[in-house]
Amino acid sequence: MDLAALAARLRAEARRTNQRRLLVLHGERDDCLDAAFTAIEAAGIAADEATLLSTREGVRFERHRPKHASRLLGTTREAVILDAFAEFSPNAVGQSVGAVDGGGLSVLIAPPLDEWPDRRDEFDESLAVPPFGLDDVSGRFRTRLVDTLRTHPGVAIVAVGPEDAGDTDGADDSGPDEIERDGLTGDEAPPPEPGPATPASSEFPAVAYESCLTRDQSRALSSLERLRTPGSAVVVEADRGRGKSSAAGLAAASLAAAGRDVLVTAPSFSGASALFERARALIADIDAHVSVDEERRIEVGSSETGASEDATGRGRIRYLPPAAAAAAVGDADVAIVDEAAALPVRVLADLLAAPAAAFVTTVHGYEGAGRGFSVRFRDHLDGSDRRVTDVRMDDPIRYARGDPVEGWAFRALMLDARPAVDAAVEDAVPDTADYRAVDADDLLADEHLLSEAFGLLVLAHYRTEPDDLARLLDAPNLSVRALTHEGHVVSVALLAREGGLDAATREAMYDGERVRGNMLPDVLTSQLRDPDAAAPTGLRVMRIATHHAVRSRGLGSKLLGEIADEGGDDVDYLGTGFGATPEILDFWAENGYRTVHLATTRNAASGEHSALMVNPTSDDGRALAGRHARWFRERIGDVLSDALRDLDPDVVRAALSACDAAGAAAVDISEYEWRLTVAAAYGAGLADAAPRPVRRLALAHLIDREADLGVREERLLVRKMLQAGEWERVADELGYVSTAECMRDLGRALQPLVDRYGDEAAFAERDRYE
Repeated sequence: MDLAALAARLRAEARRTNQRRLLVLHGERDDCLDAAFTAIEAAGIAADEATLLSTREGVRFERHRPKHASRLLGTTREAVILDAFAEFSPNAVGQSVGAVDGGGLSVLIAPPLDEWPDRRDEFDESLAVPPFGLDDVSGRFRTRLVDTLRTHPGVAIVAVGPEDAGDTDGADDSGPDEIERDGLTGDEAPPPEPGPATPASSEFPAVAYESCLTRDQSRALSSLERLRTPGSAVVVEADRGRGKSSAAGLAAASLAAAGRDVLVTAPSFSGASALFERARALIADIDAHVSVDEERRIEVGSSETGASEDATGRGRIRYLPPAAAAAAVGDADVAIVDEAAALPVRVLADLLAAPAAAFVTTVHGYEGAGRGFSVRFRDHLDGSDRRVTDVRMDDPIRYARGDPVEGWAFRALMLDARPAVDAAVEDAVPDTADYRAVDADDLLADEHLLSEAFGLLVLAHYRTEPDDLARLLDAPNLSVRALTHEGHVVSVALLAREGGLDAATREAMYDGERVRGNMLPDVLTSQLRDPDAAAPTGLRVMRIATHHAVRSRGLGSKLLGEIADEGGDDVDYLGTGFGATPEILDFWAENGYRTVHLATTRNAASGEHSALMVNPTSDDGRALAGRHARWFRERIGDVLSDALRDLDPDVVRAALSACDAAGAAAVDISEYEWRLTVAAAYGAGLADAAPRPVRRLALAHLIDREADLGVREERLLVRKMLQAGEWERVADELGYVSTAECMRDLGRALQPLVDRYGDEAAFAERDRYE
């Protein structure tokens, strides 16, 4: 059997089973490209139904560069050829495979498989962050990938030889190619799955249910009818390719046609494009008049013949980015969040302010992890007053169940990585947990360890990609530390080594050049203008996660303590950066980390301002942390009244409390300013008459925490004096019955600050009032 015959048989089996098959062609690049074209033609796949992901040009197929493979998301092709010789990445693997329809072929062309792990390309260059070089990058991910290709069902492997390598005398017409695995499973067509069904008493238009492709999809649509009722929440979880976004689009169109205002959000508009496409098609089918149809907004006027009886006139579907949607959600009737697992919990919680909300997410995909979504967001949802409906969609839309290529992608890219089962770790406490430095070779050799560690890291972050698996295994600057209980991972940290850069690199960074993989040194050098910040060596805690069954037992703190003890002799500081919330800031502060920076802009997806914190472990590290804490204290007052004037006051309180810079030493108030300040505290004066000294006192207290003030009083100092809020707004936000009461409370809050930081002039003035 030659390559053409094999491709025809693979295609026939794929069509018979309505599944996909994977064909791997390895050898020299030009030979493999020619072999791929031969295979596509032999499989009977038209050129306009195939896509090539390659840097090579001049081919007859639709072509994208591998780094643009995400453009295939939401599309279907009969064949996709991924050229792994240039711009290869794990993300491209997942995105290319995901675009192949049932009955189709996924084709991977690669260097000789035995040599591939030792080759380096552009993706490897992205892993070689300074001060490391390309030679420091390993090939463990590709070693593991090749192993999965050689052992997983439904994967054919052909070693491709040059065209002129065959027997020239004609005695052997088998050609130069060697079929190492035929990838044929021998499966027959599976029994048909139950088709979609229309509920007997549906509220959505019947044509919406007629548009469904599977029983799961119609069941999900029926559950989404609950969004008609305020106080409801629907959670739809599914693996990729189950039609969840289409079901959400059908629901959005049905609601809009009935006069509802439907607000849609997702990590990006492209992530919601399938929802909008399906909604537009259904609106046309139900004969609802479209008055405005833009890329990100559809406005409809209900028609007499097509709309539900409860139609109230104009409805609409509109997209907003996550942070903007969270701010506007109270004005909508319904919020639909697509790819919800890719958004931070805080944003998801804010979106619950909608009268009704749906959260649609991928369980094992490229935009986030459904398990992380369910663990991290579920507490907020269950603690709300919402009536929650859960829907799980299992039936694939584009191919039959049991598709071996889907199973291979899950295994190769660790899309189904998960922590240990709860019962295995539920007795873990700090005293029973063992600290372990996990080498990347350990992860490669132990699939169980890799799955548990990577599964926890997926939960630690709202967006984890297949590329992150390669970084974990191959990047020379990354390392893993873990706590284990009876052989199971209960807490894990991913560390990035930073700094230690040479003088030339530091100077380039100071001049604005971006240096990959050095987040803290980059910000401290280029933004905060410290030319020496990249000289000390640090370990940044990129992610830390504790098993959800044993949280709040001190395991995360123990892990950080062990890392600090281990790293003290090797690095100058430990650092971290994250979207700032009061709880997270307090956690890091309790573990010895101190604030050195608050970003002045919000993250587009999370809507949060990032905080940078440092825990020094050497004299050089203490010098770095000390000067940046001091500079932070000197500039933060002005920043809070400008770029950070809307920052949550509790974030401000937590960040300043974690700043290791003496507040008392920085209180510089003249005798005249003391008279004004004391009058505002003890007499008939007004704080507005002396904002500068009052701001200095407020800042000193929030850093030192030596005066006896309550939470509301501290929030008042932040909102009014540091962020310069208007009296009426501040009084309303903090629950005062009037601005006069708010002003009097500010005066009372200043009294202990005068007592703590005042000098002889201040006390003499105070005595006049007492």
